[in-house]
Amino acid sequence: MTQPAPPDTPFHCFPKAFWTVPLDAAFSELRSQPSGLSSVAAAERLKREGPNLVNARARRSLWSKALRRVLEPLTAILLLSAAISGMAGDWQSFIIIVLIVALSIGLDIYQENEAEAAIDALKKSVAVTATVLRDGHPLELPVKDLVRGDVVRLRAGDLVPADGFVIASHGAMANEASLTGEPYPSEKSTGPCSSSLLAEARNAFFAGTSLIAGDASMLVAETGAATTFGAIAASVEAKEPMTAFESGVHGLGMLILRLTVFLVLFVLLTQLARHGLSLESFMFAVALAVGLTPELLPMIMTVTLARGALRMAKRKVVVKRLSAIHDLGAMDVLCTDKTGTLTEAKIALVETLDCEGQASENVARLIRLNSQFASGARSNLDDAVIAATAPAEANWSLVADMPFDFERRRSSVLVSRSGEGQIVSKGAPEAILDRCTHVDLGDKGVTHLDAERKAAITSIFESKGKEGLRLLGVARRTMPLDRREIGIGDESDMTFVGVASFLDPPKSSATAAVAKLIDAGVAVKIISGDAAAVVSNLVQILHLPSTGMLTGDDVDRLSDAALADQVASVDLFVRVSPDQKGRIVRALRTRGYTVGFLGDGINDATAIHAADVGLSVEGGTDVARDAADIILLQSDLNVLADGVAEGRRTYANIMKYVRMGTSSNFGNMLSMALASLILPFLPLMPLQILINNLLYDLSEIGIPFDSADAKSLAKPHAWNIGSVLGFTLIMGPLSSLFDITTFVMLSTVFKADVEVFRTAWFVESIATQILVIFVIRTALPFWTSRPSPILAATSLGALFGAVVLALTPLGRPLGFVPIPASILAAIAGITLTYLLVAEAVKPFATRWSPKGLHNPLHFRNSGALWGYLGLK
Repeated sequence: MTQPAPPDTPFHCFPKAFWTVPLDAAFSELRSQPSGLSSVAAAERLKREGPNLVNARARRSLWSKALRRVLEPLTAILLLSAAISGMAGDWQSFIIIVLIVALSIGLDIYQENEAEAAIDALKKSVAVTATVLRDGHPLELPVKDLVRGDVVRLRAGDLVPADGFVIASHGAMANEASLTGEPYPSEKSTGPCSSSLLAEARNAFFAGTSLIAGDASMLVAETGAATTFGAIAASVEAKEPMTAFESGVHGLGMLILRLTVFLVLFVLLTQLARHGLSLESFMFAVALAVGLTPELLPMIMTVTLARGALRMAKRKVVVKRLSAIHDLGAMDVLCTDKTGTLTEAKIALVETLDCEGQASENVARLIRLNSQFASGARSNLDDAVIAATAPAEANWSLVADMPFDFERRRSSVLVSRSGEGQIVSKGAPEAILDRCTHVDLGDKGVTHLDAERKAAITSIFESKGKEGLRLLGVARRTMPLDRREIGIGDESDMTFVGVASFLDPPKSSATAAVAKLIDAGVAVKIISGDAAAVVSNLVQILHLPSTGMLTGDDVDRLSDAALADQVASVDLFVRVSPDQKGRIVRALRTRGYTVGFLGDGINDATAIHAADVGLSVEGGTDVARDAADIILLQSDLNVLADGVAEGRRTYANIMKYVRMGTSSNFGNMLSMALASLILPFLPLMPLQILINNLLYDLSEIGIPFDSADAKSLAKPHAWNIGSVLGFTLIMGPLSSLFDITTFVMLSTVFKADVEVFRTAWFVESIATQILVIFVIRTALPFWTSRPSPILAATSLGALFGAVVLALTPLGRPLGFVPIPASILAAIAGITLTYLLVAEAVKPFATRWSPKGLHNPLHFRNSGALWGYLGLK
C-alpha cells in the first residue's frame, strides 16, 4: 500500500458508523498507509479541513443577549409601562419596574453564561498533544493539527484525540463509559465489525475516551466536529425549543399584550366617538394599559423560584437555572440512564458457581489467587474480586504469570506453596472452557469434559448472560514445583472449575423511589446504552413497571414522526447512542410531555440539553453537570421525587399571582373602560389608576411565602395559557359586574359627585381586588385553607394603606375626599357578596378553558387568542 503521487484531493465521508468499513478500504479512501501521511499531504488537509477542534459558535455579546430578552413580549410590555409611568410623573413606578426588569434580565444572562461552560468542559475532555507518524517518523504534535488519514500511537493513560480505526493493539483497553454508559472496559482489536452500535465497535477508538491498559495505533477517520464527541458538543450548543416555563412566560406576555391592545383600542375609539380625543382621555387609556401590566411578575417569579431553590438545596438538590424548578414540577416523564440512578455505578462480584451452577467457595478462592497475583493493568473486575473475597492464604506465592491479552482473552498465574504448584486462569468463559479437557465436580471429583458436559456448562453461560450478568470462567492445572515460567502451551489440558458472575448492583432504594414518582404522576422511562438483557434483568429485579422496548437500531429505522407516535407507549430503550437519546427526548416533547432527563456521562449531555429540565448528579462528568439545569448531590431518585414536590409548590404560587393579576387587573380595567362609556367623567384619574395598580401589586408580594394545597402537589401541572385566559374571562367580568353595581349605586342611590364617586369606587375596587386573593389562592373553600402569615400581612397591610390614603387628608392631593358611612357600609356589603359569589364560581373558572385552547402546547404554535379578543 503506497501513498499516491498526485496532489492530495478531497475524499468522501465515511458513514456514521465508520468502523463498519474494512480497514484496507479505509486506508485507500483516506489515501494513507501504516507509516502515516507525508508532512506535505497533512498540511494540505489541515488547510482544507481545518483544525481538529470542536467548533463552537461565537459567543453572543452581552448587549445582544440583553436585547433578545428585552424583545420578549412580557419584558417589552413592562418597559413600555415603565416609560408611560415616567411620562405621567409616576417616577416611583418607573424606578421599581426598571429595577425589577433589569434584575430579571441580569439573572437570565448569568444563567446563559453558566450554560456556555458546557462547551468549555467538553474541551477539557480532549487530549492536548498526540504522537503522530509523519513521513514515517513519530512526532509529538498538538491535537489540533491532526487530520484524517494520520496514524496515531496511543499508550495507557492517553486521551484519544480523534475518531479512528484500530490498526494494531497490544492488550489495549479503553474506558468508554462516558460515551456508551458501559461500565466495563472496552477491549480493542483489529478486524471487521458489522454492528453499527458504538458500544460494540471493538475495532475503533473515539475522541474523548481514554486508553487504560496496553498500547495501540489508530488511523484517524474523523476529526473535530465530525467526531462522535464533536456531535455531542454541537448538540449541547444547539438551541432547543422553549422549555415549559419559557413557553408559559412567553404565552402570558402575548396574552397580556393582546388584552391590553384590545382594551386600549376600545377606550380610545369610544372616547373619540363621544368626546373627541383629548389629552385626558389619552392618558386614561394609557393608565389602563399600565394597569393591565403585572409589574411585579418578574419579582414574584424570581423570589418564588429562589425560595424554592433554597428549600431544594436543603434536600440535596442544587438548582443552576431557577426556572428549571417550575419545569421539574411540571415534569410528567422522567427519562433516566440506569447507571448510577437505578444501579450503584460500580461492578460487584455477586456469585461464584461451580460447573453445575451451585455456589462454590473453591471458585472464589481460585479467582482470588488470580486477581491477587496477576500483573498488568488491574480491571474493575479484579477490583470487585478483591473487594468481595478473602485474601489468599499467606503460604501461596507467585512464580510466574501471563497478563491478559485480546488474542487469548484470559490471564494466568503460576502459584506455588509447599508441595503444590498450579496454574490458575480466568477469562472469557468460552475461551477458558476451550482450553480445558476435564471438569471439577467438587465432592464428585474430576471427570472428563465430554460434549454433553460442555453443553451443560455452556447453557449456564447463556442463562446467566440473559440475566445481564458478566461472567469470568475459572480453570486450574497442576504444575511441577520446579517450573519457573509458563507459556501459552501451558494453558491447555486444564480443569474447568466454574464461573464468577458480576453485576452493577441495583440500588435498594430504586423500587420505592420509582413508585413514588409514578404515584406523583411522573412516568419513568429507562434510556440506556446497555444491552437488552441487562436492562430487562434490572427491571425484573427492581420490579419496575414497564411496557415495550426499542433498540437503537429500531430508533434509527423510525422517522421523527414515527418515533413520536411510539415513544409514549415504550418504557425501555436499549443500546442507544447519544444522538438517539436526544431524539427520544425531543419526540416525547413533540407529543406534549414535559420531559426531564437524568444522566451523568458525556453520552447523556445531548439528551440533558434537549430536555425541558436537564438533571445530573454530583459525581457525573463535567460535561453532564454543565449541561444540566439541576444537580442532585445524592444519586438517588428519592431526592428527585422530593425536588418534584418542591417544583410543584413553586409552580402553584406563581400561578396564584398569574391568575390573580390577569383576572383582577383585567376586570378592574374593563370596569373603568365600560364606565367611561356611560359616565360624563372619567371613573378614576390616571394617577389614581396607577396608585390602585401599585397597591394591588404590593399586596401580592407575600405569595412566594404561601403554602400550596396538597391536591396541587399530587400531579404535574403544565403552564396552560388557555386555562389562564379562561379564568380571566370569567373572574374578570365577574368583578366588573360588581363594579358596575357600585357605579349604579353611587350614581342613582347616593347621587355622589365626581370626587366622592372616584373615592368610593377606588375603595371598592381595591377592597375586592385584594380580599379576593384569599379566595383565589386555594382550590379549596377559602375558609378551610389558611394563608401564610406573610401573605396575610402584605395583603391586609396594602388594603389598610389604601383605605387610609383614600379616606384621610393624605389623599387630598390625589383627588380623594371623605365619604359618608352609609356609602362605606354599602361598599362592605357589595364586597362581601362578591367574595361569596367568587367562591361559588371559582371551581368552574379554574377548570374552564376556551375551546381550542385547552391544550397547554396550543399557545406555543398558534395565534388562536386573536380570535377570542377580536384581533384575529
